[in-house]
Amino acid sequence: MQAVLILAHRNINQVIELAERLSSTFNVYIHLDKKTNLTPKQKENIKRASTFVVSKYDVKWGSYSIVKATIFLMKVALKNKQNTYFHLISGQDWPMQSPHKIYNFFEKTDRIFMNYWQAVSMKKTGEPEIWWTKYYFNYDQINRRTFRGKVYHRLLLLVQTILRINKLKKYGVSETEIYAGQQWIDIPRDALEYLLNCYQNNPKWEKIFSTSFCSDEMWAQTILCNSKFKDRIDRNIHHYINVITVHGSTNPAVLTENDYSKIIKGNYWWGRKVELPKSSRLLEMLDSYNDKN
Repeated sequence: MQAVLILAHRNINQVIELAERLSSTFNVYIHLDKKTNLTPKQKENIKRASTFVVSKYDVKWGSYSIVKATIFLMKVALKNKQNTYFHLISGQDWPMQSPHKIYNFFEKTDRIFMNYWQAVSMKKTGEPEIWWTKYYFNYDQINRRTFRGKVYHRLLLLVQTILRINKLKKYGVSETEIYAGQQWIDIPRDALEYLLNCYQNNPKWEKIFSTSFCSDEMWAQTILCNSKFKDRIDRNIHHYINVITVHGSTNPAVLTENDYSKIIKGNYWWGRKVELPKSSRLLEMLDSYNDKN
């Protein structure tokens, strides 16, 4: 069997529909943000559509809570010895091909599909990405996305730059050892077991990433890219995302029928981000195309 791990926080009816679509082929594990309110009917439907569902963590954007929710789902899914391959997606993702076709592909590979780059070589929103692990952040307590949070972030960067803070040096980690990438990953069992064992048996990693910014985009990349598993990583994650830039920040646009031709020309397994009903026509077109192919 294969497992799909879903991190969700909104559009619960859509998450239920996603789980129903996948559950006939995959074991489906869902973490709902603890702030999510479900109606009795939604609770009933989501439990019926998934193998496991929980609301354990209050998830905040850019915070370590995302890593904790991810690791929790991974551990739960690993308890089922029949799960041999694991797919981490968001509640706003959707299969671009039939679940059966995606499943069959991964039954024949032991590759890890995860994009990555060295954090020291990348800037995001005008900031060297290495700062996000080099300096200390506490976005489990502060909402980074508010105006106050944005000002607070700038002050943290300014003060720690002046004071020459280097958390990595404290734990004996070189800046070149830190890798980053999108958090979404498709990974076989042996690599996932290694990832979690390495993380849990080397306390420095949790000390570094629990006080980092956007550590959900770094922890897995850092461990796997500094291991024997790096040779098995395919950086093409086959994830269709239409990125747009708004006020200097890049974000995934909501997928519509306008994305259809690009999707069918590429070999995409997952697409982000889907919002019903705005994406409904696209999904109907993809279903029709996949039924014929």
